[in-house]
Amino acid sequence: MADAGAREWLDAHPAAGPRVIAYDVHRCCGGGRICQVSVRELSRKDRLDRFASGHLEDGTLFLIDPRAAARLPARFALTVRGFGPLKHLDLKLEAEEWGTLLYE
Repeated sequence: MADAGAREWLDAHPAAGPRVIAYDVHRCCGGGRICQVSVRELSRKDRLDRFASGHLEDGTLFLIDPRAAARLPARFALTVRGFGPLKHLDLKLEAEEWGTLLYE
């Protein structure tokens, strides 16, 4: 589901292909993990066979990193965060859902 802000953002920023809900894990020097989730456009280096898929109510296709797909709730929303040129699509999750996605 996309809230009104996300729907406006999507309409104002059409993409040539599906968008990706990407999941990145980085190790820091102390051995800890830093997990990041972003919603971005499909890149040339993305392998389509690696992604799960999700759809908005209007049929808009999103590809989801399988590591994120395994941790996301069955239904989640998109929203817009940031200001000015830093506005971007983001997941709209409850605190507990963010915890499951990023820290378990």
